[in-house]
Amino acid sequence: MKNIQNIKLNKNSTIKEALKIIDSGAMQIALVVDEDNKLIGTLTDGDIRRGLLKGLDLNSSIETIIFRTPTIAKVSDTKEEILKIALAKKLHQIPIVDDSGKIVGIQEIEELIKPKEKANKVVLMVGGLGTRLRPLTENTPKPMLKVGNKPILQTIVEKFAEYGYTNIVMCVNYKSHVIQDYFGNGSAFGVNIEYVLEEQRMGTAGALGLLKKKPTEPFFVMNGDLLTNVNFEHLHNYHIVNNSVGTMCVREYDFQVPYGVVNIENSRILSIEEKPVHKFFVSAGIYMLSPDILEHIPQNEFYDMPTLFEKLICEKKNIISFPLREYWLDIGRIEEYEKANEEYDGVF
Repeated sequence: MKNIQNIKLNKNSTIKEALKIIDSGAMQIALVVDEDNKLIGTLTDGDIRRGLLKGLDLNSSIETIIFRTPTIAKVSDTKEEILKIALAKKLHQIPIVDDSGKIVGIQEIEELIKPKEKANKVVLMVGGLGTRLRPLTENTPKPMLKVGNKPILQTIVEKFAEYGYTNIVMCVNYKSHVIQDYFGNGSAFGVNIEYVLEEQRMGTAGALGLLKKKPTEPFFVMNGDLLTNVNFEHLHNYHIVNNSVGTMCVREYDFQVPYGVVNIENSRILSIEEKPVHKFFVSAGIYMLSPDILEHIPQNEFYDMPTLFEKLICEKKNIISFPLREYWLDIGRIEEYEKANEEYDGVF
């Protein structure tokens, strides 16, 4: 997805300013946004020419010629969903907005068809014991359990590769040889894989202190027991646009209390809610982190990602959430493993 900082205008910009952006940029489009960075519309060379034919000049405002109903895609849309929209309307590029309508970037369709390799590392935490999935994990690491006739970890690697993220680091521990023997250096899967051995359990953040080469660009961290079709490129761009040091994917989780809940104050009953539903956001086990975040992780000790984020909150660092609307399943128990196998073909 392309950065759009240099192709944004406001509705009071002039046609001359718009032409400068359109003529100098490879995308040949300008995005018109309001003061909150929400997309108002787009401008192309054709829109400007039609305005000039109606009597406007180079110093005229663009407000009357903005195309206010462009085709857009959401930051939560998958690669397949965006391609479907683009092919149906014969588009070469689509503006991407978040759930509030703020512009995040532009997706060039050619990049989806032939994604360029990106330098950003993908760190996969695959050293868990999988205790709750025994006896399935007696001889097999949890990420290597088969869902859809292939290991969970293979699906994760292939999904990252679809978006051009091919530099993979696997943090291994339990039965690590099973993972290493299967994936090797990653060439058979179109990626480059290196391994970091946790000789003792380090936690989802502590293991980052073992990386042989420290990332110089934002990098992904993901648990190796998840199935998701999240658009990783959109997550990457969302992290950059929001100038975040740490971005956590979150998933809405709700549960219904099976009883009538009585709200009381000083023994006086204020109200009764019959079987209320409580909603929360929970961590989805997928993160994007900026390199300087590594300075906040202690060396050679167990350190989990929630602890790291709590520390960053206390230090008032800019950390943000990326709400997942896409398919997501944490395979931690037998019933979730069975559900994954039932749903795999319909999702992937």
